[in-house]
Amino acid sequence: MNILIKNGHIIDPANKVDEKLDILISDGKIEKLGKTGSVSSPDAQVIDAAGKLVVPGLIDMHVHLREPGFEYKETIATGTAAAKAGGFTSVCCMPNTNPVNDNRSVTEFILSQAAKEASACVFPIGAITKGSKGEELSEMGELRAAGCVAVSDDGKPVMNAAIMRRAMEYARVFDLLVISHCEDSSLSAKGVMNEGFVSTELGLRGIPRSAEDVMTARDISLAELTGARVHIAHVSTAGSVDLLRAAKARGVKVTAETCPHYFSLTDEAVRGYNTMAKMNPPLRTAEDVAAIKAGLKDGTIDVIATDHAPHGRDEKSGEFDYAPFGIVGLETALGLSLRLVAEKVLTLQQVLCKLSLNPASVLKIGKGTLKTGGDADITIIDADLAWTVDASQFRSRSKNTPFNGLKLTGRAVQTIVGGRV
Repeated sequence: MNILIKNGHIIDPANKVDEKLDILISDGKIEKLGKTGSVSSPDAQVIDAAGKLVVPGLIDMHVHLREPGFEYKETIATGTAAAKAGGFTSVCCMPNTNPVNDNRSVTEFILSQAAKEASACVFPIGAITKGSKGEELSEMGELRAAGCVAVSDDGKPVMNAAIMRRAMEYARVFDLLVISHCEDSSLSAKGVMNEGFVSTELGLRGIPRSAEDVMTARDISLAELTGARVHIAHVSTAGSVDLLRAAKARGVKVTAETCPHYFSLTDEAVRGYNTMAKMNPPLRTAEDVAAIKAGLKDGTIDVIATDHAPHGRDEKSGEFDYAPFGIVGLETALGLSLRLVAEKVLTLQQVLCKLSLNPASVLKIGKGTLKTGGDADITIIDADLAWTVDASQFRSRSKNTPFNGLKLTGRAVQTIVGGRV
């Protein structure tokens, strides 16, 4: 089926397009872009995008789909439905499943399930070490051949520096991106929130910012040593931003992401022992939020990702110390990110780069653009649509969000994946 998107405001940073154009989609590919009214196809399904933004499909390079092993939290079907609702046409799923995605068979299972049930493109991320135990390297060549686009032990830091060095050297052979969960577990210990004034008042064990900064420094140093492509996940501290800025100035092959919660909330959100505000790394201080925004603005932080981490209602409703870390984010990320435009932190084009073009470039997956002949992965956004977050309406199987009831402006209204609306 052909699809004709008419009257939309096209923004494609990769090709420096920012104007009203029509787009013709044929057989899942972008066939033609032209001035409004100049593109036609007699048998096409017509989408009138007047007053809307038409942009490359959003890409989330940090998602936990939980399948196999934790399907009560999320499945590939429900997770990609949430992605589609949030405007994301592609997601990368982290390997902390059960069994861990540290071998070809698990990767192939994920891709097989995705082919049958996913409503967005799914790119698996394999484990750095077997079982994500940090002891023995996974067979990265096998993972790459099976379809993994990166490796990470996300959720668990690789504490042994020698193993992390070998991992980077090994990954470089296969041109695999290494995604680092920067946490020194000897410093974070049994901490449950940011170490500071609020943690002291609440009597909760804190996680110091240095737990992240120390590992960020180590992995930047190892990236410089090995020449590997290294990506720092979920940056939350001012110290990490400073380290990354200096590394980029030296030419180190390092990229970084942050998440909407790290530029939208502080550790004050934990007051009342709010388990919905419990995540790892934890919410930090206003100083850190300001640094994250500055890092986004000057390009130190390349990508906005969600770290979408679904958990069951019962798990999140227990005592704060025992509740799991993590929140869902696929259905709120765009609205929260557009607040950066209203605050004049980023331009609209810059937000779209960090949600689409940049993750595609970091991952080398050939998406994030509306070029002729490219995949018809397209997100149509109503930037003026006011809406209120209602977790009960999430497509995700889990509802653990600290943003329930928040009023936002800007939302995806149609998502097209491979030419399927």
